[in-house]
Amino acid sequence: MFKVATFNLENLDTSSSEYSPSLIERIPVLRGNLTRLNADILCLQEVHAQELPEHSPNNPMRELSALGMLISDTQYANYYLVHTVTSDAQAYDKRNLVILSRWPINFFKQYKHHHLDKLQYRKATALPAETAKDVSWERPILYAQINVPSFGLVHVVNLHLKSRIASNVKGQKVNNYTWKSAAGWAEGYFLSSIKRVGQALETRLLVDEIFNNEPNAKVIVCGDFNAEPGEVPVEAICGRVENTGNPDLRSSVLLPCSSAIAESIKFSHLHHGKGNLLDHMLISQAMYHLFDKADIFNENLHDESLPFASDIKYPESDHAPFLATFGLQN
Repeated sequence: MFKVATFNLENLDTSSSEYSPSLIERIPVLRGNLTRLNADILCLQEVHAQELPEHSPNNPMRELSALGMLISDTQYANYYLVHTVTSDAQAYDKRNLVILSRWPINFFKQYKHHHLDKLQYRKATALPAETAKDVSWERPILYAQINVPSFGLVHVVNLHLKSRIASNVKGQKVNNYTWKSAAGWAEGYFLSSIKRVGQALETRLLVDEIFNNEPNAKVIVCGDFNAEPGEVPVEAICGRVENTGNPDLRSSVLLPCSSAIAESIKFSHLHHGKGNLLDHMLISQAMYHLFDKADIFNENLHDESLPFASDIKYPESDHAPFLATFGLQN
């Protein structure tokens, strides 16, 4: 048996404010989640990096010290770890993707516009008017290959797709929370949708590349999709036969582990009292006979919309961890 989990830690950092709890306050709560997961492969999102004090502001060096503090004194402290990096091989300042594995990580790579070129778009509501500019997504895709004893090679893809928050449109915002026009907000929301679906398309292109090299590959795609089942990003990555109309592509379809969870508890995020399933675990057909069960640990989840007026944060994350368990069948 082995377990794979995905968890958006929500802005894991060492900094705090009057609205945000300190890392010391967050650690017992988040560590409780991680301990309960007891995952063999753990995919994390929103892991912020911290600058090392001995380097100057003009030449910063960053490491994931907040994550190190969180996982110290847990089994994850001894796991193999890979994370996203910038062009200068440093951890991103904000929202890194991390894969932790009980077993050695044979190969890893990140993808950002490797399979899909940047798009060109001219904003219609920008003030003053702009020429067409590149549309790019902020976060790469993190991919790893892990040999799981008795199970073989597993391809793990960790995602954090663009949020539903509207992207900035020059001249259309009064402040971070106030737009000057509904059209300006709509265009910003449209741009975020383009980025989210673009990341999903690049992920599907990567998945197809994996299947082209290994038709019966054991693939797991997981993370914070910022989209619910049936929405375009999820459908694009799953590649269901119902959408392609081609039964010959069945072996490359990804199956949502959430299908094994009762509708009443199938949510990983709360907004205005409504449960949303934004965090996903998708598996290839070659993993299906190994799949045992799925769990979402949402008992302690708070409604992220309630503190919006003052942006008060809680020690726990506003996302619930998602766990899938796999086992050899007799």
